Amino acid sequence: DQVGTARGVSMKPRTSIEGIRIRGLLVPGERRLVAVIGFLAYSPVVIRPMPHDSIKVNFARLDPELPVPVPAYIGDAAVDLHSRVGVTLEPGERAAVPTGLAIALPEGYAGFVIPRSGHAIHRGLGLVNSPGLIDSGYRGEIKVIVINHGQQTVGFQRGDRIAQLAILPIPEVQWVEVESLDETQRGAAGLGSSGF
Repeated sequence: DQVGTARGVSMKPRTSIEGIRIRGLLVPGERRLVAVIGFLAYSPVVIRPMPHDSIKVNFARLDPELPVPVPAYIGDAAVDLHSRVGVTLEPGERAAVPTGLAIALPEGYAGFVIPRSGHAIHRGLGLVNSPGLIDSGYRGEIKVIVINHGQQTVGFQRGDRIAQLAILPIPEVQWVEVESLDETQRGAAGLGSSGF
């Protein structure tokens, strides 16, 4: 049912979080400006920030023959990391594999090195410290600490994709020491307390 219009813009109640909400009404993204102009004098406008803010990350290829970090598909959450050297892992063996990539993250962000699902299911390859954390102040080469969880020898050639790198926002945290913590339904229960 049509609830109201602003210069011909139809607005209907919805539950999705997109566009701008004006008194509970959702304005389609491509017509936000018209709607805001039409309602600004009559209603308070609450603008919800878009969930995918773009940031710029400077990077240096320490090995110019390796690919630049780009997503494989539009919308991918991470980019591939490539091995700078050839490596062979026996079952249970681990190694720190250089990627030939160094990055400069802006403050407020961190990088997380995570396994590739294909390597995990088909070859038993994992990361010892998954996820590996890259702080915004680190400027050295990214290395991936891999481990062979499988029962067969695993080998990678120079240039092979061995892991992924995701960039996530990290809030500034103020640590406050208190005498006691607030009560919750869960409390101190852990180690399978919710069942198996």
